Amino acid sequence: MNAEIIAVGSELLLGQIANTNAQFLSKELADLGVNVYFHTVVGDNSSRLQSAIEMAEGRSDIIIFSGGLGPTKDDLTKETIANYLGKKLLIDEDVLMSIEQFFQKRNRTMTDNNRKQALVFEDGIVLQNDHGTAPGLFLQSNKKMYMLLPGPPKELIPMFLNYGKPMLTDKLGMNEKIISRVLRFFGIGESMLETQIEDLIDGQKNPTIAPLAGDGEVILRLTAKYESIEKATRLLDETEQKIMERVGTFFYGYNDTTLMKELFHVLEQKELTISCAESLTGGLFQEKFTSLPGASNHLKGGIVCYTNEVKEKILKVKRETLETDGAVSESCAKQLAENVAELLHSDIGISFTGVAGPGALEGKPAGTVYVGIYIKNTPTTVKKLTLGGTREANRIQTVKYGCYYLMKLLKEVAEGVS
Repeated sequence: MNAEIIAVGSELLLGQIANTNAQFLSKELADLGVNVYFHTVVGDNSSRLQSAIEMAEGRSDIIIFSGGLGPTKDDLTKETIANYLGKKLLIDEDVLMSIEQFFQKRNRTMTDNNRKQALVFEDGIVLQNDHGTAPGLFLQSNKKMYMLLPGPPKELIPMFLNYGKPMLTDKLGMNEKIISRVLRFFGIGESMLETQIEDLIDGQKNPTIAPLAGDGEVILRLTAKYESIEKATRLLDETEQKIMERVGTFFYGYNDTTLMKELFHVLEQKELTISCAESLTGGLFQEKFTSLPGASNHLKGGIVCYTNEVKEKILKVKRETLETDGAVSESCAKQLAENVAELLHSDIGISFTGVAGPGALEGKPAGTVYVGIYIKNTPTTVKKLTLGGTREANRIQTVKYGCYYLMKLLKEVAEGVS
C-alpha cells in the first residue's frame, strides 16, 4: 500500500513552523509496511487543496491530512474533502458534547464557530481527540482511504497512535508483524559507517537497513517483517550482531535515547557525581543534563568560566598557563576539570574550552576545542577536537563529544578495575 501525507496550512509554506507531523507519520506508516512516496504541503485554499487531492488519488491508496480542522474560516480541510467526494457533513451530537465539556472543564466560553468542529462525514468514522477539540475522521471512498488529523502535534500524535494506527492496521488486514529497532552511533561519519557495512545494506531483504545522519550522529534503522514478533525480533538480533562486529565500538544506544541520557544512566549505575567548567559551551552541558529527571542526584553544579578572569580567580587556573599556553589549550582544560571537581567535591570534573567561532581566538581557528575529563583516582584526560560547523553546531557537538568520551573512559576504568 502507498500513502501520501498532505499537510494543510499557510503557516507551513511561510516557514513559520516546521512540518514535523509528516516526519512522525512517515515513521509510523513505515512500521506498518506502508510506503510513503510523497509529502505535500498546501496553504489554506480550497481550490489548491482539491488539486492536491486529485493528484494524490492518482498515485496513493491512503491519503492522510494534517491540519485545517479548527473552528475558523480558513480551516477548510473537512469541507473541501466533503465537497470533492460529494459527502454530507452532519453534526455529531457526541462530538459536540465532548467539545462543550472541553470548554467547561477549563472555565472557558465556547463560541458558535466551535460547533463547526462537530461536523463529521455521514458515513465516516470519528477518531477521538483526547487533547483538544477537533476530532479526527476516517473515510473510505473511491477505493481510497482518507484520514483527517488535527494540526497541533500534541493532538495529532496521540490520536494517531491510539486510534488512527490501530484502525489502519485493521483495515489493511495485516497478518505480518513489523517491528523496528534504531541503533545510534557517534564518533564515526555516515560515509565511513556505511562503507563498513556496505555489503549488508546491498544484500538487505528482511530486515531492511536504513542509514540516517542527524546532528553529528549516525542512525541505523532496522525493520523486520514476519508472522510473529518472536521471529522478527530474532531477525533483528542477527542483523544487529553483524553490524556490531564491524562498528560496535561507536554504538551508544537504542531508539530515542541521547548521549546525555546514556551518560546519565552510567552515572546513576555507578552512583557518581559530576561538576562542570564551561567556557565555550556557556552552560549548555548543564542545561541538557538538568533537563533529565533526577539530575540533582548526580550534578553537583558548574561554573560558566567565559573569561580568563573567572578561570583564574574562581577555578584557579594558573596565570602562567593562561599567559603561555592560553585559555584554549590542553593544560587549561586539564586544570579546569581537576579544579572544578575539587571545588564542588564531585567524583568527576568535565571542562570545555575552545573557539566556537565564527572568528579565531588566540591564533587558533574556529572549531578548536579541548575537553578535559577528571575521574577520581585516575589520570586526567584531555581530548582535542577539530570541528567545522557553525558557532551553535560547534557548541552542541562539543557537549556530545564530552558525553561520549566520558562514557568511554568510565567503561575503561570499570574494565580496568575488574
